[in-house]
Amino acid sequence: MTKIIGIAGSLRQHSYNGGLLRAAAEAAPGGCSVDIGSIAGIPLYNSDLEDKEGIPETVTELKEQFAAADGIVLVTPEYNNSLPGVFKNAIDWISRPPEDRPRVFGNKPVALMGATPGSFGTAFSQYAWLPTLRALGTQVWSGDLVWVSGAMGKFDKNGNLTDDGIRNKLQKSVAAFAAFVERMKA
Repeated sequence: MTKIIGIAGSLRQHSYNGGLLRAAAEAAPGGCSVDIGSIAGIPLYNSDLEDKEGIPETVTELKEQFAAADGIVLVTPEYNNSLPGVFKNAIDWISRPPEDRPRVFGNKPVALMGATPGSFGTAFSQYAWLPTLRALGTQVWSGDLVWVSGAMGKFDKNGNLTDDGIRNKLQKSVAAFAAFVERMKA
């Protein structure tokens, strides 16, 4: 069984990206599961806090989900043509302490996708993630990219995907990423 962890980089209750992640999890092919993690409750990174109190429990739980997974899906919003600070903050916490990076991220396949009301479909945000993901030692998958633009017309008011074309693209993309993860495991 291929085990993938997915997280959406928005804290908004009815986030388009949360909806895209749920739809991606539903689109997982047989023999693959996509578990949904959350960045909710992760404090702003502060090394004084880390030194004084250690890694927060919310971070430890998500970090262990990452470590146990065969692959990672990051579903990223795009804010001001870049990645969301709250999402980057979560990954920064998960990467602590530095000695743990190989266990959590080392050579792990990562897929990026995202949804935005804008017209470029989170392309800038996804590109902005690349230096961080390289620094963490991941293997960024670049096939069948999912960039959803005009999200307000493709999700309902509760953030659920309503567009069949995007749903079909997700099925192909998640299946292709799962196959990539399987090849990386071998």
